[in-house]
Amino acid sequence: MTEKIVVKDRDIVVPGELLAEGMSYIPGGKAFRDDQKIYASSVGLVSVRGRVVKVIPLSGRYMPKRGDVVVGKITGIGNSGWAVDIFTPYNADLNIGEATQAYIDLRKTDLSSVFDIGDYLLAEIINVTESGFVKLSAKKHRMYGKLKGGNLVNVSPTKIPRIIGKEGSMISMLKKSTGCEVLVGQNGLVWMKGEPEKQALVAKVIKKINDESHKTGLTDEIKKMLEKGG
Repeated sequence: MTEKIVVKDRDIVVPGELLAEGMSYIPGGKAFRDDQKIYASSVGLVSVRGRVVKVIPLSGRYMPKRGDVVVGKITGIGNSGWAVDIFTPYNADLNIGEATQAYIDLRKTDLSSVFDIGDYLLAEIINVTESGFVKLSAKKHRMYGKLKGGNLVNVSPTKIPRIIGKEGSMISMLKKSTGCEVLVGQNGLVWMKGEPEKQALVAKVIKKINDESHKTGLTDEIKKMLEKGG
């Protein structure tokens, strides 16, 4: 077997990804040896120092998966669609055919009129390639598409299940108590729209959940906050 490192220093790798071949290399951090090969056991950043191949885990990073709903930002417009930042180390795009349920005639349509650079959208991940490229769709559900107005709150992706609540209970409570629209991206972005003071209350509650999700009795505290209006 040819001894070689198959990744570069500071590459982002995913679990099971091959890092190096040969017994002369030493795994470190979240890397492990299987026979004569070294693999990553966690999402992380590669560090190559001499013969040591190390994976430094990216704590709390969102790992895109097919079927996830995410909030993204349009960063580029091409001939066949849009480049989208979903706030991960991975590139994502939205093809014209997945942008809307309506037909887009390229001969008559300026793509910036559908999604312009800087626009935010809610979309579903329909594919993640082996190389980590993410394909999005904004036509599979009526709630998908451009997010007009409103505000965004950035939270840890690991706290999203707590923010949503069991069977959507927390989000339902937020919507009912404030009258705001609230959409949650599994990549850690939460969009809200409503009266300014209500938006501010939703943002405050979400920040509290993000910071104190480990606390017992948090749901009761949130209920009191919403009843008092802050």
